[in-house]
Amino acid sequence: MANRHRGEIEAELDGRPHALCLTLGALAELESAFGAEDLSALAARFGEGRLSARDAIRILGAGLRGAGAVIDDHQVAAMRTPHGAAGFAAIGSELLGATFGGGGG
Repeated sequence: MANRHRGEIEAELDGRPHALCLTLGALAELESAFGAEDLSALAARFGEGRLSARDAIRILGAGLRGAGAVIDDHQVAAMRTPHGAAGFAAIGSELLGATFGGGGG
């Protein structure tokens, strides 16, 4: 069971529950992927409320890896949610909210 106080969430991907967590290592991965100087810049970028499909893949991939999954972004890109694209956006928003506090980031 995910512990939201530790930044963990659980989401259904490919018909199964998966844990996601943006650990410090996962956040460093996202800083590099998005060209952010620091956590404040990363949080500000996510706080804009706009996520592309590529952003969602990177965020979910980092979250899955942060929770211990051995998965690459190509595998994440092929995953499905019960709610399609809106499901990916909701999972990304929930994960960012659990990590940075508040709603989506």
